Amino acid sequence: MILGIDLGTTNSAAAVWCDNEAVLIPNALGEGLTPSAVSIGDDGAVLVGSAARDRQASHPDRTATSFKRLMGTREVIRLAGQAFSPEDLSALVLRALKADAEAFFGEEIDQAIITVPAYFNDRQRKATRRAGELAGLSVPRLLNEPTAAALAFGMKDRADREPFLIFDLGGGTFDVSIVEMFDAIVEVRASTGDNRLGGDDFNEVIAALAVPRLLEEGLLARVPAQRASKLLAAAAEKARRTLTTQPQAEFDIAYDGRQASVVITAAEFETACQPLIERLRQPVLRALRDSDIRVETLSEVVLAGGATRMPVVRRAITRMFGRFPAGTVHPDHAIALGAGIQAGLVSRDAGLDEVRLTDICPYSLGVDHAVRTARGDLRGGLFSPIINRNTPVPVSRVERYVTLGDQQREVAFGIYQGEAREVSGNVKLGEIKVPVPPRPAGEIHVECRFSYDSSGLLEVDVTVPATGMTRNLLIMDEDAPEPQDLAKRREALAQLKVHPRDDAANAATKARAERCYEECVGDLRDQIGQWIITFESVLDSQDPRAIEESRVALEQALDSVEGQRFL
Repeated sequence: MILGIDLGTTNSAAAVWCDNEAVLIPNALGEGLTPSAVSIGDDGAVLVGSAARDRQASHPDRTATSFKRLMGTREVIRLAGQAFSPEDLSALVLRALKADAEAFFGEEIDQAIITVPAYFNDRQRKATRRAGELAGLSVPRLLNEPTAAALAFGMKDRADREPFLIFDLGGGTFDVSIVEMFDAIVEVRASTGDNRLGGDDFNEVIAALAVPRLLEEGLLARVPAQRASKLLAAAAEKARRTLTTQPQAEFDIAYDGRQASVVITAAEFETACQPLIERLRQPVLRALRDSDIRVETLSEVVLAGGATRMPVVRRAITRMFGRFPAGTVHPDHAIALGAGIQAGLVSRDAGLDEVRLTDICPYSLGVDHAVRTARGDLRGGLFSPIINRNTPVPVSRVERYVTLGDQQREVAFGIYQGEAREVSGNVKLGEIKVPVPPRPAGEIHVECRFSYDSSGLLEVDVTVPATGMTRNLLIMDEDAPEPQDLAKRREALAQLKVHPRDDAANAATKARAERCYEECVGDLRDQIGQWIITFESVLDSQDPRAIEESRVALEQALDSVEGQRFL
């Protein structure tokens, strides 16, 4: 069995293709979404999911969220004095999803299709694959997130569809894809996006509105910087979710027995969001240009990603496209379900025999080159695309180059990915050199061929026709550790004390109660403290029935405090 995983910035989810449909796998709490959060408990155990998310404000030095935005970097995240890379933390989330799937199906799972933003570059994709390997999963394919959403939408009835647009706004990234479906072929026409735009940015807008008012009340200035950033992030996330259904929201923080609160209205939030809304337009326009499709010819606009629930975003989409978006796919589940469908395709499930998926290369791939200026000087460091973005894959393209110097004995190509005119603005993937016979400038031609497949593997062949000399380069992961080092990292993660899965519901409820305690003051805070003490005493009894009853009662009490469950 192959698992399909949506590894998200805010939430993650897993699905499989089973009995001719994609099935979302519930986690230990019975929920379809698992927060992409990791925390080190007071006892040293690793918490993943809801229990970890609810500790981000109260235990900022022990909790990490939004680490997907750091994938492909050398950033080090320290939790309780331990050092983690972004892929280490992602691996812990993946491992939790793997455990949930194994508990659900009662069998071991060692393969997974993992989704990535369409605009993830080569380093980010390879870091994601490493995270899968660290979690004990072989990753036969990485799948672009909007492509996964398109699969989930298109497979509902398998009907032919004119080009439709996937608008995927998650917690940390934004992707746009234009897709067409005919004769059970799902064809991606264009993909683009913004890796630094998502729900987190809208949270920052809310926090920016609240901070000046909170400073006037004096509490915020007393909070340590690290603690303050986590308190503001948690309060902003809660306020943003409230504004999804209400005309205003309370932005409140509590610290050291004191509480400060301000009101944020939907109207002022929408006004402050306009720069972000404008950033949403640019990838849409680029996707339409690249696919040569006019906006009025789109059959539907399909939403994916939890951040598309925001009314400010939905209104912007309606104005942008002159129509209401389709509501046939659950925005939080679409990508995971699409990954489950792709898992079925990879495993060659009979129910998907007629379905074919054609994807595209999301970035341009090429080499650095130099040109002579009108004055005869060489202008180097320029990007020469060989495979342009949004070219259907698999693909092979060749370009010819000539020597620029008299008696030149070698040609060297830097391999780059990106769209910038100068290679300094793109991502360098590697370098390849080939010897050439010494001749006057311009006499020797060199052919450079790029071959790129659906799994993101790039092979470069450089040939000198005059001599028949050929050099080949397979772009590998330059940051990948040696196999023995990878095994050591996997073993180190495995040795971490992991909170028991069977106890996940109790841990999540306790973490939620402690968060509520932090957020409240006065008599209500004292009351919550008593509830926690009562619950802890029942946990100590180790009586499963009494623990279940106590947890349900505490959840109901917390619901009454919060007005609604904070999901």
